[in-house]
Amino acid sequence: MAADNEFHPPSISDFFPEVLLFEGTPFAFTRISMVQLIATAVLVLILVIGARRMTVVPGRFQSVLELGFGFVREQVAYQVLGEKDGKRFLPILTSLFFGILFLNLTGIIPFLNIAGTAVAGAPLMFALVAYVVFVYAGLKKHGLGRFLKNSLVPSGVPIVIVPLIALIELISIFVARPFSLFLRLLANMMVGHLMLVLFFAATQFFLMSFNWFSILSAGTLAMGFAFTLFEIFVAALQAYIFTILTAVYIQLAVAEEH
Repeated sequence: MAADNEFHPPSISDFFPEVLLFEGTPFAFTRISMVQLIATAVLVLILVIGARRMTVVPGRFQSVLELGFGFVREQVAYQVLGEKDGKRFLPILTSLFFGILFLNLTGIIPFLNIAGTAVAGAPLMFALVAYVVFVYAGLKKHGLGRFLKNSLVPSGVPIVIVPLIALIELISIFVARPFSLFLRLLANMMVGHLMLVLFFAATQFFLMSFNWFSILSAGTLAMGFAFTLFEIFVAALQAYIFTILTAVYIQLAVAEEH
């Protein structure tokens, strides 16, 4: 950062690292791909170890796992969908929450330093999963015709404006919903990464300038650590928001009418 005595702020190019393996193929493997793979492997390992060591009297590790699962079950699935539908969709909601959470948290892990959800692929995949589950829930409950009617034509709408309302609802429900899930998650994690890089890059620049600017490195370092704590909160919050919105969309899909 300070090699040429110029400060180089983070940019969008940070999200397009050099290809490590399989360059020029659809399977190009970058540092971000590696981060996503590590986060997924760690999550699977934690769940496998936790499942194998379940005891009647839980230890600390099992208690933490049960707390996480209980949070998704009680505060998301059952609260939004009720116990019956909550049990049906609990596995997918739990997978979404923990998958997003672990990929988000890689942004503050040393030597990884970028959220696995800070590039379009992962948020898009999560949004598509939520979209498919939402549509499946509606079709399973009502069938195609009734599902479309409930979704596109709210009760009490005058027949004259039904075509206009149906078009608006079509865009809102089947286009805007998945796009908003995708964009909200992507934008928050991209901005978080850029802010963290900005603070710590500024710290390095000021510290290595070897003049009175070096004093400023203490301030930017403190801001960097403070924003790291804030990013932990944002990582958990975004996982929660994505999951609970998915549950809300499922609830709307299985409701008798809107």
